[in-house]
Order: sequence, then C-alpha cells, then structure tokens
Amino acid sequence: MTACIDTNVLSALLGAEPNAPAISSTLNTLRTAGPLVIHGSVYAELLAAPGDTQSHLNLFLKRGQVRVDWNTTEAIWQMCGRAYSAYGRRRARSGGGQPRRILADFLIGAHALSLGATLVTLDDTHYRSAYPTLPLVMP
Repeated sequence: MTACIDTNVLSALLGAEPNAPAISSTLNTLRTAGPLVIHGSVYAELLAAPGDTQSHLNLFLKRGQVRVDWNTTEAIWQMCGRAYSAYGRRRARSGGGQPRRILADFLIGAHALSLGATLVTLDDTHYRSAYPTLPLVMP
C-alpha cells in the first residue's frame, strides 16, 4: 500500500528531532508494504526551510526512497477546496476566528485520499477532522 508523508514528518527527520528514530523505523516498515510518496506541496514546503538546498533535499528523498508526485488533478483540488471550506466553517462556529491552517495541509490530505494511501503525519487531529476516512499513521 502507498504511504504519503506529511511535511512535518520529513522536517523532523531533516532536523534530527528526538522522534527521528521512531519516524525512521515507521517509514522503513511502510516502505516494505509499498512506495513512499509526497505531494509536490510537501517538496515545496521542505525546500523553503531555512538553510536547505534543492540538491540536499533531492538526495535526502532519494536515500529515503521517497517519490514526489507532481500531478495534482482537478478532483484533488476540488476535494481540497471542500475540506478547507468545511474547516473554515468549523473554526468560525467554534469561535476560533479566521482559519490558521494553510491550503497545503488540505492538498496533502486530499492527495493521500485520492491515491487510496495512508498518510504518515505528526498531526492526526487536523487530518481526522478534515478527512475522516483517511487512514493515518502516527510514528
């Protein structure tokens, strides 16, 4: 089965955060069951990190056997827009004010759901609300 990876997971690995060994172990296990994939927006977010370079990021992804999916279909954009709109309404009803999530978060979830993949993330609450049928893995 395909596993899509959220930006926060790879960012934790790149930053050698304390949870990096657990994340690495989880990704190694998932890799045996199918490909590891990121959406193009994840690549862009990682590339925007201070001090990172395109060549370093490409090497990091290659070593981890993580493929970038650059294709975003109309259906993914529509699913993303509906989920983002629903999030905005939930936030307004709860008295939370303006949305605090960025559109890329919703693209990542819509992308994973469209592939029938699991999503590896460190933020399950957000994805459980936006995409309740999306299988999640928390390292």
